[in-house]
Amino acid sequence: MTQLSLFDNEQATSAPLASRLRPETLSEYVGQKHLLGKGKILRQLIDKDQISSMIFWGPPGVGKTTLARIIAGRTKASFIEFSAVSSGIKEIKEVMEQAEKNRFMGLKTLLFADEIHRFNKAQQDAFLPYVEKGSIILIGATTENPSFEINSALLSRCKVFVLKALDETDLTGLLTHALTDPKGFGMTEIKMENAHLHAIARFANGDARTALNTLEMAILNGRIDSSGIIHVDNEILAQCMNRRSLLYDKNGEEHYNLISALHKSMRNSDPDAAVYWLCRMLDGGEEPLYIARRLVRFASEDIGIADSQALQVAVSAYQACHFLGMPECDVHLTHAVVYLSMAPKSNALYMACEHAKQDVRTLPAEPVPLQICNAPTGLMKELNYGTGYVYAHDTKEKLSKMKCLPNSLADKRYYLPTEEGNEKAVKERLEEILAWKNG
Repeated sequence: MTQLSLFDNEQATSAPLASRLRPETLSEYVGQKHLLGKGKILRQLIDKDQISSMIFWGPPGVGKTTLARIIAGRTKASFIEFSAVSSGIKEIKEVMEQAEKNRFMGLKTLLFADEIHRFNKAQQDAFLPYVEKGSIILIGATTENPSFEINSALLSRCKVFVLKALDETDLTGLLTHALTDPKGFGMTEIKMENAHLHAIARFANGDARTALNTLEMAILNGRIDSSGIIHVDNEILAQCMNRRSLLYDKNGEEHYNLISALHKSMRNSDPDAAVYWLCRMLDGGEEPLYIARRLVRFASEDIGIADSQALQVAVSAYQACHFLGMPECDVHLTHAVVYLSMAPKSNALYMACEHAKQDVRTLPAEPVPLQICNAPTGLMKELNYGTGYVYAHDTKEKLSKMKCLPNSLADKRYYLPTEEGNEKAVKERLEEILAWKNG
């Protein structure tokens, strides 16, 4: 497979795709609209050239370094970039001394410390007096929680901005731009489906650098026809993503088909099928937290009080996915899926909720019965608010025959427990309560 023809264009040889397409202005910058959108505080600080020391905290590949460089280009200050790996105390002090001289000359110094969490305490302490005096404007970038990794004294003098992982729309737009921009592959004719771009965007999991690197690898390994057109197919893309690509569309029919298959397999107490459909979704790039949220819903909709532990398992699986992310959280989702599949099933809670909602929507809005109204004022007491209320704890049975539904719904039943699992005991208890109240 010949690939050298891709490098005939000099612009394609200068740097990796991610470097060639690095934004130089805010108008080119992708994502972080919560910080850089119109009227947002960081955008205003940049536009007014009122930047102070700050920390950018966010996952890899979301534009922390790029944003710092854009700010450096906008602000009237000399720009110095530091690395925790190559910069020791001596180098830091030398730069700080020069920054101090610049300050006396009326010049600002913007110092960018990439991976600032890797600087040790002594290195971080070396920044502190100069940040405090205003000799430097420090912009630190970190993937770790600043509260734990940055000295509290230094952190207290910096504004922390949280950068978010790029969403699929942002990444797909970025990849499309890479195919058309002359600095990317705009000078090369490439044939690849739009679904391929979405697959790469999902695979990148919010990381622009990963998305661009994957696209570049796929194109460099694409098939070149006799006309010089590069073709990227499913097989090439799957190899570049180091997995079989199902081109799973989270917004399309296949998404709903697969989540339906997972849900119905669990409802049918088929753990093998449920685990298979779970893995199909994960392999297709589905967000694990989405699956976890559906499991939480299932735990109450299809199991409910038949096994209340199911809800705890599902919520714990969601938390585990939040802590770990992919690929480690796949086993936690499997744990929950198997548990929910094997748990006794009851849709009594779901049916109770649906029937009550239907009555709320279609029947008149009845007033709350006076006996269960609160009476915080004298006037409300005079109007019989709370009159007839029975405090159940004061009775021998811990029950009362007081009506809590409006009169028009007095005998309405919404919750009809089954005899599945633990709900059998609940049903027996409810029948005893109703018999006592009607006796």
